[in-house]
Amino acid sequence: MTGKGVITVNADVKIEQLTSIEYHLNELSDLLVQVVDDGASIGFLPPMERSEAVDYWSSDINPDVILLVAKLQGKIVGSVQLHVCSKQNGSHRAEIAKLMTHTGYRRNGIGRSLMLEAEKRSEQEGRTLLVLDTREGDPSNSLYTSLGYTQAGRIPDYAKSANGDLHPTIFYFKIISGHEWKG
Repeated sequence: MTGKGVITVNADVKIEQLTSIEYHLNELSDLLVQVVDDGASIGFLPPMERSEAVDYWSSDINPDVILLVAKLQGKIVGSVQLHVCSKQNGSHRAEIAKLMTHTGYRRNGIGRSLMLEAEKRSEQEGRTLLVLDTREGDPSNSLYTSLGYTQAGRIPDYAKSANGDLHPTIFYFKIISGHEWKG
């Protein structure tokens, strides 16, 4: 089985949880290379070698990671990861990681749909707190605030770009599952 829980974004785009990457390794690797080479700050620097992307997908996805993909006409055009905390004192939280949308499909609600499905899955996993970080100034900052994420802090010089410049990152959180933040 390669997926479950197919969610329709619109008539053409579907959000699906992958339980195995075996049949999707090439598409996931192509997506990762494409977004990194376009400048996405998701832990890698451009230019990205395809072998590095294959190594990442082959080794870094584990049972604590829920991998959601967006498919258009059967092709993967986006993905997001939900890292559920396995520590006893963190069994209520998860981290959103590596939200990616292929550049040819951006501004069509794919990232938003992936985030909403990640939130739904986190609730199903009994998680009430989501955290994430993103480079300051990236378009994703607007997406996260529009979805109700609260800025928790800013760390200067956190992420390095391909030219060696250092950029700040913003940490966000969101209380979900009907819980209210009393901060």
